[in-house]
Amino acid sequence: MICLREPSLGPCFGMKGGAAGGGHAQVIPMTDINLHFTGDFHAIGAAHNLLSALIDNHIHWDNQLNIDPRRITWKRVVDMNDRSLRDITCGLGGIGNGIPRQSGFDITVASEIMAVFCLASDIDDLKKRIGNMVIGYSRSNEPIRAKQLNADGAITALLKDAFQPNLVQTLENNPAFIHGGPFANIAHGCNSVVSTKLALKLADYVVTEAGFGADLGAEKFFDIKCRKSGLKPDAVVLVATTKALKMHGGIAKDNLGAENVDAVNKGCKNLKRHIENITKFGVPVIVAINDYVTDTKEEHAAIINYCKEIGVQCKISSHWEKGGKGASDLAEEVATMADSNSSKFKPLYDNKLSLWDKTQYIAQNIYGASEIIADKKVRNQFKKLEEDGFGEYPICMAKTQYSFSTDPALMGAPSGHDVPIREVRLSAGAEFIVVVCGEIMTMPGLPRIPASEGIDVDDEGLIQGLF
Repeated sequence: MICLREPSLGPCFGMKGGAAGGGHAQVIPMTDINLHFTGDFHAIGAAHNLLSALIDNHIHWDNQLNIDPRRITWKRVVDMNDRSLRDITCGLGGIGNGIPRQSGFDITVASEIMAVFCLASDIDDLKKRIGNMVIGYSRSNEPIRAKQLNADGAITALLKDAFQPNLVQTLENNPAFIHGGPFANIAHGCNSVVSTKLALKLADYVVTEAGFGADLGAEKFFDIKCRKSGLKPDAVVLVATTKALKMHGGIAKDNLGAENVDAVNKGCKNLKRHIENITKFGVPVIVAINDYVTDTKEEHAAIINYCKEIGVQCKISSHWEKGGKGASDLAEEVATMADSNSSKFKPLYDNKLSLWDKTQYIAQNIYGASEIIADKKVRNQFKKLEEDGFGEYPICMAKTQYSFSTDPALMGAPSGHDVPIREVRLSAGAEFIVVVCGEIMTMPGLPRIPASEGIDVDDEGLIQGLF
């Protein structure tokens, strides 16, 4: 069985597209999955915004919890890329419209409720985590939790049906759970724990995905999802493409379709860094080349030979073109690796480290950085979180997916760079600390020509233009 995340409407209408696969390697129904699906994201958005409304309502009516409007950390969310909502002022228009204050929107996948939804072990755990979420601070700088607003019951009620995993299938009738959808560059990037554990009860092998590169998705899968759930992975499939390696080898996007073995070899240093990172968690790894029609045998051979030199198996996977048959060689090797009991999984760092040291450890050991840098305000945030009892939480790094650094244009395997920290966010229900690095945004914007311009409904009522 496979366990995947649900697509967000933001990327579907923006630049990245959907998340149902392609060619002969798809989960179906593709259009339904990419557009609304079962309404899980809408339920999460409604639950999140219910809490937002309850916060402002509590302040409007006497504010018995003494919530400081200047210290509210709970924004609103919408499942769309809308840069105009990043920073807003709400409560304008007179005494009957609440208290004026500065706030903003995140995209729904960045909501802590999304993270809680994906990490909860059952409905009772879901309610407990929701109640523990910190929405801001009092005028005496004490954390205020959702349960103090009596919000946990109603929010859980909104999520009751959405919390059930969604069963679909591939084009070749393999069962697939699609449930939850946090981004890996701004959240922990893994599908729900409940769907993964359910699949493990039903299937001999369960394959799940962790978003973006291994420096983001895999690190968070290991250090957050596995740490919190007790899951112990048996093997890792590290997906590589010739196009990505050529980009890391210095080739511009417009020229990635042309053969360039030299650039592939240069880009393999990025692949090597990912491989080295995975081995730090004690899990065996195999490289899968995601075969494109523009690839050449020489480019594939360059990747395979590079992997052989560093002692890692590498298989070509032509699943897009040939479906399961095109991935059977890879699948057999993965099954053999999983059955070997060679995995000695362990998290990257100990919870007992300080929050600053955990963040620095990730930056140095996964990103190849020299150090993390932050101003006094951010350093005080780290200190305050430890004083409030959140010091043993793992770190969820929010960082660009395009580079090991915080500079999207810095390709390859850079080392010695600094990782600037812009802000720190507490996710007390999910039980991790979000560290926002560089210029990464928790509310994306649309590109100059959004994908929505190519989406339509034809004369037969069929949706066209989704990818």
